[in-house]
Amino acid sequence: MLGGAVCLFAVAGPCFFLQTEVGLGVRATGDNPQMIRSLGANTDITKITGLSLSNALVAVSGSLVGQYQSFADASMGIGMIVVGLASVIIGEVLVRTPNIIRALLAALVGSIIYRMVIAVVLQLGMPATDSKLLTAAIVTAALAFPALRERFRKPAACGERRDSIA
Repeated sequence: MLGGAVCLFAVAGPCFFLQTEVGLGVRATGDNPQMIRSLGANTDITKITGLSLSNALVAVSGSLVGQYQSFADASMGIGMIVVGLASVIIGEVLVRTPNIIRALLAALVGSIIYRMVIAVVLQLGMPATDSKLLTAAIVTAALAFPALRERFRKPAACGERRDSIA
């Protein structure tokens, strides 16, 4: 129950914030800081705002993990960047992301799928080294999937649009 509420907050909070004027400034600074600087905005403040919000979300997630496990250690987060990257890649492959809401939902869906695959691997009784190999294979497959889909897609007929949703 708490996990669902945290997931809802983790998706709805940034989604709402990134639609505000300050949030749009943070997004624009991430896309093209030179243009934002030429418009007179202070890119240093928008960068600090974005980093502060991301670190706040990391702190909340770390505190929830520590509370859930009744234990906290400085080395608990080792490997979380790989897990996060794999989750985002898997989500972006499965959920095409034309806007912010879908991008946030893609990361959430990717993390759920990633954790489900890890749970299946652990249920099969594979050693930790094999689970790391399987994780690397999943990330590689997710990275290769868009290129393979494009390569094996049927060529468009004359006058037919290529950008239709497949």
